[in-house]
Amino acid sequence: MTDFDASAATWDDDPAKLLRAREVAEAIRATVPVTPEAAVLEYGCGTGLLGLALAPHVARITLADSSEGMLEVVRRKLASGAAPNAVALRLDLERDPLPAGRYDLVCSLLTLHHVHDLDQVLRQLRAALTEGGTLCVADLDAEDGSFHGHGADVHHGFSRDALADRLRAAGFAAPAFSTVTEIERTTGDTTRRYGVFLAVARAA
Repeated sequence: MTDFDASAATWDDDPAKLLRAREVAEAIRATVPVTPEAAVLEYGCGTGLLGLALAPHVARITLADSSEGMLEVVRRKLASGAAPNAVALRLDLERDPLPAGRYDLVCSLLTLHHVHDLDQVLRQLRAALTEGGTLCVADLDAEDGSFHGHGADVHHGFSRDALADRLRAAGFAAPAFSTVTEIERTTGDTTRRYGVFLAVARAA
């Protein structure tokens, strides 16, 4: 069992996570022409908060994650009728082949900093898009390692310029960044705020 499997059942109990997903969904819709005909993939969907916020505005959406615990929560939501146009899919693009379909929009929220082989996953996400499709990824700005704690096996956020270079190398054109929200964390007597960007890049 992974840490994400263990935390899946209580993931949605944090109102900050619900608000953050809504903020990112609104930023995506304000930036990208999300049409009623669009096919969408949320990669690293967790409990599906971002994808389910987008689902009423698109034709179909695939909620993909590598955590079986998270996907169990997603499946329960779908079984209760949360989004008739959504399906859940177990997918780890560091190991698994792409699903057969192609998507007009691929999105993720706080997923990339957990990806070890980032360049491979970015190439896979590019391959998952239709020609002219759009990638929208929200993640942490570069930080000092305190977000997850020093020693955590993750990226300590991303320099926007460095990530833009990696996106271009993976086959995306003209990545654009904006600040979409902040995450506040308190450790002891210290409260810190971590910036979260939205990167938007079209398939070249």
